[in-house]
Amino acid sequence: MTDWVILQRLLIISAIAGIIGFERERHGRAAGFRTHILVGIGSCLMMLTGLYLADVYAGRIALDPTRIAAQVVSGLGFLGAGTILRFRASVRGLTTAASLWAIGGIGIAVGAGFISGALMTGVIVVIALFGFSRIERAMRRDLYRTLIVETVETGEELVKIRTLLADHDIEIRDLNIKTGRKPDHVRLEFDLKLVDQPQDEIVTQLLQSKHIMSAHWV
Repeated sequence: MTDWVILQRLLIISAIAGIIGFERERHGRAAGFRTHILVGIGSCLMMLTGLYLADVYAGRIALDPTRIAAQVVSGLGFLGAGTILRFRASVRGLTTAASLWAIGGIGIAVGAGFISGALMTGVIVVIALFGFSRIERAMRRDLYRTLIVETVETGEELVKIRTLLADHDIEIRDLNIKTGRKPDHVRLEFDLKLVDQPQDEIVTQLLQSKHIMSAHWV
């Protein structure tokens, strides 16, 4: 294997990993542009090292060139787990962990010289990250929505809202409390899981309270 072939494979995985990492960087994820490139180059190098050792010791020692690369798959499991966080009632980082795992696989493929498979996989991963996010949001639109309520700062209103949502069997997945448009107002952002509940009716019932200034879905 010539130095040019080695450099070519490292550059290919750098480009693929950079594009995928860029998408994660745009979403502010901890494992972004540089992390994906490093994971891709590292896994590619480990595969290249396995091939190099198998070539050097050919005929003298029985070596499996995939043994080093096999450890990449299990090692990336620990790295991916570090990107998964539980934030309040939601779990974040699963897509980033999956993209790191995919980059590791692509890096191994590039290192082994399976360029066509690596390129096709890279294109599919890029399409999934850049293009499928809108489809994913559309699929979730009927199940997961955010209810924005601006109310006078009082704990009683929060209790009433939660009671109303519970009466409609709506699951509260997350709640953010922010400052409202006026000093004595608070903005409540409910991330809710819905099935077939009457969303307009819920807003109407909320607005019947004199302490609630506005309520709408996003």
